[in-house]
Amino acid sequence: MKPEHIRHLLESHKRDEISIDDVLAQFKVLPSQEVGYANIDHHRKIRNGYPEVMFGEGKSPEQAAEIFMHLSDSNDNILCARASEQMADAIRQAVPAAVHHREGRIVELRRERREGIGLVIVATGGTSDIPVAEEAALVLDAFGTKVERLYDAGAGGFHRLLTHAGLVRRANCVVAVAGMEGALPSVVGGIVDVPVVAVPTSLGCGASFGGIAALLAMLNSCAFGVSVVNIGNGFGAAYQADMINKLAAGGVGKERK
Repeated sequence: MKPEHIRHLLESHKRDEISIDDVLAQFKVLPSQEVGYANIDHHRKIRNGYPEVMFGEGKSPEQAAEIFMHLSDSNDNILCARASEQMADAIRQAVPAAVHHREGRIVELRRERREGIGLVIVATGGTSDIPVAEEAALVLDAFGTKVERLYDAGAGGFHRLLTHAGLVRRANCVVAVAGMEGALPSVVGGIVDVPVVAVPTSLGCGASFGGIAALLAMLNSCAFGVSVVNIGNGFGAAYQADMINKLAAGGVGKERK
């Protein structure tokens, strides 16, 4: 339930257009809604200003579709992250207006669109890191942050990053996605004066240990201002970068109203 719906209900009751029992009946699904296998959160946007995001991995297509459908009743914007093809098809059958972004594995319903504010750069070490980066970029865009993508700009060809140094320095935050030895966040952190959110990926040969090598390298970055999320966590990086960007752009609460 959106804040304007709550206001409308209360004003309608004040005008004796609906009974207090009708108001209470609608409020029953305000905080959450149990559907057997899930307890759906309808209160998230009221609590912190962000739309609900469903994590698809591990859910059946049918479960994801039902949760998404219930969320669509009380939210303008909804995201399902880590959605498989089968899950995306099921969601779109239930909610035809939903859009599937295959590369980022995101299913999105966006009824409310705003011009992005500020600027966050999403950069990758290599082309193979793009799926994780796209997850971050799509989430940032859905949250109302302006995003620029800078892909295949890893430390193995440092000149590729320097070519775009002017753009990178205009950002309020940089999300740096990399596998292998995970050097990109340190390199970016050495040329910017804004926070860098590092995202290790599982890509790399043998001793990369499924992204552990990149994770440890990023945790031990010699550049200041680098924070690290878990392996492949593009969504978590986007959430943090969005908060940083909106603070820099003039205040979280003001921008999300």
